[in-house]
Amino acid sequence: MSSSNQGIPGLPDLTHPIELLQFGNQLLKASILLVFLVIALGVAIALMSFALRRHQQENVIFLDQWVVHYSQILRGLQHLTLVLVLLVVGFFLCSTLGNRYHHWEQAKVVQVVQTVDGDKLEQAAPQVRYVIQEPFTYNNQVNGKIVKVNDTREVTRFLALAGSQIQVKLEQNTDVQGRSAVYRIDYSADYKVVNRLKDNQSFFFEAPPPDGYSLLANYKVERSGTRLEPPNPGDYGFPFRLSPGETANFRVTYQAQSGPRWVYNATGQMLTNFRLTATANFAPVEFASGIVPNEIKADGRSTKYSWIFNDNVSVKNPFGVFTNTAPIRNTGILPRLLLLAPAIFLWWILLLYLSVPMSLKNVAIASGIFFACILTLTYLARFMNPELAWTMISLIFLTLSWGLGSNRIAAIAVIICSIAGAVLPVFGLLVPFSGLTLSGAALLSAVWLAVRHWYSWYSFPLEDRVK
Repeated sequence: MSSSNQGIPGLPDLTHPIELLQFGNQLLKASILLVFLVIALGVAIALMSFALRRHQQENVIFLDQWVVHYSQILRGLQHLTLVLVLLVVGFFLCSTLGNRYHHWEQAKVVQVVQTVDGDKLEQAAPQVRYVIQEPFTYNNQVNGKIVKVNDTREVTRFLALAGSQIQVKLEQNTDVQGRSAVYRIDYSADYKVVNRLKDNQSFFFEAPPPDGYSLLANYKVERSGTRLEPPNPGDYGFPFRLSPGETANFRVTYQAQSGPRWVYNATGQMLTNFRLTATANFAPVEFASGIVPNEIKADGRSTKYSWIFNDNVSVKNPFGVFTNTAPIRNTGILPRLLLLAPAIFLWWILLLYLSVPMSLKNVAIASGIFFACILTLTYLARFMNPELAWTMISLIFLTLSWGLGSNRIAAIAVIICSIAGAVLPVFGLLVPFSGLTLSGAALLSAVWLAVRHWYSWYSFPLEDRVK
């Protein structure tokens, strides 16, 4: 499997044991450093208390102030530590989900490509070849003198086909183990040759078999109902004689199997009285090379394409039909959302801290709700539209967030914070107008904080503010 199918390069993935061990070692080092900082601060206060033991009154005042500050620092440090731990754990969770989802998207693309990938069968138009004697002049040296010599040489010319009537029937089989879709092709073509030359009667009808087949059966070339045998094994040039103005009819038929594309190559010839009808008895199917058919008829799962050229026309590219698939759109949206989910979580938590009293228990529960909703969105997006999935999940998210408020007005504040800090940002990263939606969420957050603090929309009781 290629690296593009294994995840996003450079991002940690906790499903990999080595990265999990590295994360554990870094977390252990950070925890030890934090413990030492807290102990050092406590030891510093104890040393100051010991140094001021002779000045009892100043010592009591000083210690009371530092104890209060120390308790506030410890309380704030607890909240900061919890938020940082949740943020780090959430980042690794989201990066792991982003890698898994990227892997799933790439595997889906590969699966779709395999249904249409494979060799194509290319049928070349037959050619009518003849040889003429063409005079030419060259210089030669004879006895030290330059002598001009007139001679003749054989030159190969081609006679244009006077008419082509081609019928192709295509069946598709996708239940082939280890392969993409396989075409079963039934080909029959009638070609008309008219000798418009005055002095040539010997020709070769060159009708090689198609290129790119995996199986070729019953390949026959007939002239007026009589089967022609190749003069040499592997030589598909059939000699015939034709008087000036005389007409010959040839028929080429075969059954073949090939990859999911069939095209006809005019080999640079001018097509006259040409009609190609390709009937595909499967769906979805589309015409190839951008050569638009003159007629397209669809009947259930059968689609008939007809290319009709009555007068002289030259077609540069091979044209035909191929198995079509619906385009895979909106890839990479969920991995991008998952990478930015920790930042959205931090945005939401800060709004909550600036709006309502938050206890450690509430912070832990809120983070669990948020990341559980992100996890649910990640897997629901595989089976349904992500916007619709987040709309349903956000209703559950807002219902659960209501419980963070200690009363009705506080619960309304939580809902406003949840909409501005979580619901709209996530939705903005799912829709095409991400910048507009995120700008609206940022404006709503700023307006809410201004109304909440500058205009005293609501003041919480002291016992609710101290958590």
